[in-house]
Amino acid sequence: MNKTILTIIAIILVVAGAIAASSMFTVYQSEQAIVMQFGKPQSVIQEPGLNFKLPFVQDVVYVDKRVLSVSTKREEVVTRDQKRLMVDSFARFRIANPLLYYQSFGNIEIAYQRLETILNSQLRQNLGREILTNIVSGERSNLMNQIRLQVNKEAKASGIDVVDVRIIRADLPKENSEKVFDRMRSQREQEAKEIRATGAEIAQRIKANAEKERTVLLANATKDSEILRGNGDGEKSRIFAEAFGKDEDFFSFYRSMQAYRQSISDDDTTMVLSPDSEFFRYFDQQNVQPDEAGKQ
Repeated sequence: MNKTILTIIAIILVVAGAIAASSMFTVYQSEQAIVMQFGKPQSVIQEPGLNFKLPFVQDVVYVDKRVLSVSTKREEVVTRDQKRLMVDSFARFRIANPLLYYQSFGNIEIAYQRLETILNSQLRQNLGREILTNIVSGERSNLMNQIRLQVNKEAKASGIDVVDVRIIRADLPKENSEKVFDRMRSQREQEAKEIRATGAEIAQRIKANAEKERTVLLANATKDSEILRGNGDGEKSRIFAEAFGKDEDFFSFYRSMQAYRQSISDDDTTMVLSPDSEFFRYFDQQNVQPDEAGKQ
């Protein structure tokens, strides 16, 4: 009898323990929970701690409380200036309303797919309204914030709060990159030609100015030299005139000596003149007057 009672008590304790265990559940700091009864939500628990539910009747669905991220597949986007871009992006989000999230998606995989669709749609719409330079320049942060607001507006109806949207990469397709490279090379070659042409024009201008200055300098130098030569010739004529006026015979003798030196300076000089020519009058000593001989 006592053994039977002990067995019954043990069974009651086991059953009570099982009921107590199934009626308790723990919500951690990184989680939030939805208490379900026959598939219908009964309560939402967002604070961490030990909680209770009806055993064997109610279930608990745990929802992540942390900031999660979803990445989009590499998508092609056409910008307003008809440039094609291959864009990789991602969004960070948290589940702000667990009940609304559960009713909208049921599980996280479906939520990821829905967010990816919304993000791709907003990227196409917003990037399609911008030109390429705005997407790759400092305007990108404003553009990303605008996309985040629009994605968050759609996701908020499902209990999700989007906290950030970013473009990981925005590349041109390979064929576009080659075209851009060819266009950039053509532009640089054109710039180089223009610079060379400008340099040649400047060089020609400098050369022409230098030639002009050279001509002016030579003309001025020739003018100065002619003036100096004229002054020298005038001074020479004046000196000769003065010398001739002082002693005509000596001046005549001196000029004859110069003529002799210039005429018979070479060894093979041959002159055919009459012996009584005036040119040789100083070679004939008989024709030299006593005063002239003394002077010689």
